[in-house]
Amino acid sequence: MKEVESKMLERAKVLLESGEVARVIGWRKGAFCHDPEPASFESVDELKDFVYDYFCGANLSKYLIAESKKEGKTAVFLKPCDTYSFNQLVKEHRINREKIHVIAVECMAKLDIGKIKAKGLSAVTGVEVDGEQVKVQTLYGEAVLSKTEIVLAKCATCNKTHQVKDEEIVLHERPVRDVNRFAEVEALEQMTAEERFKFWREQLSKCIRCNACRNVCPACSCIKCVFDNPQSGVAAKANDDKFEEQLFHIIRAYHVAGRCTDCGECSRVCPQGIPLHLLNRKFIKDIDETYGEFQAGESAEGKTPLTEYRESDLEPKDVLKEGK
Repeated sequence: MKEVESKMLERAKVLLESGEVARVIGWRKGAFCHDPEPASFESVDELKDFVYDYFCGANLSKYLIAESKKEGKTAVFLKPCDTYSFNQLVKEHRINREKIHVIAVECMAKLDIGKIKAKGLSAVTGVEVDGEQVKVQTLYGEAVLSKTEIVLAKCATCNKTHQVKDEEIVLHERPVRDVNRFAEVEALEQMTAEERFKFWREQLSKCIRCNACRNVCPACSCIKCVFDNPQSGVAAKANDDKFEEQLFHIIRAYHVAGRCTDCGECSRVCPQGIPLHLLNRKFIKDIDETYGEFQAGESAEGKTPLTEYRESDLEPKDVLKEGK
């Protein structure tokens, strides 16, 4: 990953020095090795804090909504899964494609610091990845963990490829894996209605209404959100009752249905560890089974299954009959 980071940094310097772009969107070093943050670099000097490593899991596409409105062109580094969100935002006219220079970069699966800490490790100072083994360095010594056990949930079942690029920095092709991203959804479907309700009540009861999931979600790009409208009756910054715990997330899941690219950012940023991506994946699975296979963000053109009508579409009574 260091070699990839070096080439990214070199390319960013060239683009800024030449004036080809006014800014570069990437990741900046955080206070700790495991908390890099999305950042805009407008000069070569600012790039001294640039980083790209196994903790750079953030999807940068949403930041382009604001950046593409600024003067000049913006360069952005996008991982495979990020490009689906990018295409979807272009399709919805949230991003001005002509003002963005997309540099496709490899991912190789990002690590979850929460899972590392759950292994009993603290004060992490760095990691070294060698194939499927990760050497975790801490202030108290080193430990070797299996990579599959500590990757981000969104990376665990990802087989996405770059859907858009103006150039690329890919030194290693991530192998295609035999994974089923709907496995957890299928497990939930095997439960009784009462068991599923109990599962989601327990999960959603953890919600502290920080709005991190909404704020990071590329599909949540409304200029004014109903949950920020004091006249809506649902603008509380905390859950007033048990019903409201469910209301917020169910409304959000319906809002992004047919548009969610399954980037997994909602679960990645949730401070309470709620598996919010499973709500979205359930909708994606149902849409696939009802209207045919569809992956949001594969193209920046065309309609989604829920925004077009075909005579072959199932009628509501048929959907209910088939148990969908």
